[in-house]
Amino acid sequence: MTCNRSCGLLTGAVIGAVLAIFGGVLIPVGDNLINRAIKKDAVISNGTIAYDNWLVPGSSVYRQFWIFNVENPSDVLNFGARPKLEQRGPYTYRYLPKENITENPNGTISYMLPNAARFEPDMSVGTENDTITCLNLAVVAAPALYKNNFIQLLLNTWIKSSKSNMLQNRTVKEILWGYKDPFLNKVPFPLDPVLGVFYPYNGTSDGLYRVYTGKEDISKTAIIESYKNKRNLSYWEGYCDLVNGTDGASFPPFVKKNQVLRFFSSDICRSIYGVYQTSKTVKGIPLYRFTVPREAFASPIDVGDNYCFCTDQVISQNCTLAGVLDISSCKAGRPVYISLPHFLHASESILHDVEGLSPNEEEHETFLDVEPTTGFTLQFAKRLQVNLLVTPSSKIEALSKVQKPYVFPILWLNESAVIGDEKAEMFRNKVTGRVQLLGVVQMVLIIAGSVLFLAFMGSYFICRSKKLK
Repeated sequence: MTCNRSCGLLTGAVIGAVLAIFGGVLIPVGDNLINRAIKKDAVISNGTIAYDNWLVPGSSVYRQFWIFNVENPSDVLNFGARPKLEQRGPYTYRYLPKENITENPNGTISYMLPNAARFEPDMSVGTENDTITCLNLAVVAAPALYKNNFIQLLLNTWIKSSKSNMLQNRTVKEILWGYKDPFLNKVPFPLDPVLGVFYPYNGTSDGLYRVYTGKEDISKTAIIESYKNKRNLSYWEGYCDLVNGTDGASFPPFVKKNQVLRFFSSDICRSIYGVYQTSKTVKGIPLYRFTVPREAFASPIDVGDNYCFCTDQVISQNCTLAGVLDISSCKAGRPVYISLPHFLHASESILHDVEGLSPNEEEHETFLDVEPTTGFTLQFAKRLQVNLLVTPSSKIEALSKVQKPYVFPILWLNESAVIGDEKAEMFRNKVTGRVQLLGVVQMVLIIAGSVLFLAFMGSYFICRSKKLK
C-alpha cells in the first residue's frame, strides 16, 4: 500500500515535470513554427496576408488640414508686426491607395502613389470655399527666386500694378490645390501663373517606388530599393540624401522595441525614423508605438548626424536652430520649410516670431503603431507643418516692412488611418490569435507542470519522512 502511494506520488511528479519540460520545449518549437508561418505570410506577393494589407489598407487614409488665418493683417502689412495666427480646420480629404502595381523578377514590386484627394464635407468644419487670410505665396517667394536687384525692381513694378501684397484672402481650395496669381500673370518670364501649397497635385502621381518583397530575404520586406529609379534624392549631402527604410505602411517582421524604424516621406523630401515610445492595443491587437523623436529635427549642435540637413548658415544661425527643415532644394528654390505642427520641438526663437501657436506632443507628434510580429503598421498619424520663409526686401515694397527673416506657418496636416473592423478581425484570427494561443498553452503547461511536480514531490517526501519515523 505504501509502495503504491509512493509510486503514485512519484508518477505524478514525473508527469508534472514532463508537462513543464514540454511547455518549455514548446517555446522555441512553437516560436519557430510561428516564425515560419509569419515569414510565409509577410512576403509581399499576391495571395499573402502582407500583400492584401499592403495593397489595400484596412481603412481609408485621410488628410486633415488646419490652415493658419492671420488675425492682424493691417498690423503685419503696415508695421511689420508679428502675425497673430488662428488655425482653421480640419478640412478633410480622402486619399486613394497604390496603383500601377507590378511584380518584378528581381525580388521587388513597384507601384505609384496617386496624388488625388476627395473632399469629405461631413468630416470638415466648413466648405472648400471658406476664405482664409494667408501669405501671398508668389510675393513672399520672389526674393528667394530672384536675388538680382534689378529683377526685384521689375518684380516690384508688376506686384504694385497687380495690387498684390504680402497677405491675401484665398479659399481653402485655392490655398491647397492652386489658383491663378494676378502678379504672375504680368511677369513676362516663362512661369506657371498657378500657385498652391500642393500644386500640381490632383491628376499627378508620386513615385515610381520599387520595394523588396521579402521573398529572397525576409529582413528586407517593404524596404525601398529605389525611388524614381534612384537610391538618392539629389537634395542633400552625404547619407542624408539616401532613400532609407520603407514607405511607413509596413516594416520587416519581428520588430523589436530597441529598433529604429526608418521610413521615407516624399512630403518632407527626406528619410526619417521612429523610436519605440510605448505599447498600445488597438481593436484587440497589441502594437508597438514608434514616434518621430525630438532628435530627428534637432540642430547639428545637439545631434551631429543632422549636419547635412543644415543648408543655410544665415537662417539657421550657423546651424544652431532646431525644429525646421529647409526643403527649398526640392521645391524648385521656393523657400519652403517643414516642421512639426505648431513648431513642436523647435527653437524658442522660431516659435516666438509668430503668435497663437501652442505645440503639444499629443496632438502634434508623428507616430506609427506597428504589429511587432508581422511588421504591419495598423494605425498611424503623420503630422507636419508647411511654412514659408519671409525675408525683408528693400526693392519690393510689399516686403519692405518685414523686420527680419522668419518662418511663417501656412498650414499643418494630419495624415492618418487605423485598421478597419473587418481586417482587424481577420488579423486577430490569422496572426495575433495564434500567437496569443500558443503563449497561453506554453504558460499553462509550464505552470501546471511545475505545480504538479512540486506538489507530488512534496507529498512524496512528507510520506517518506513519516515512514522513517
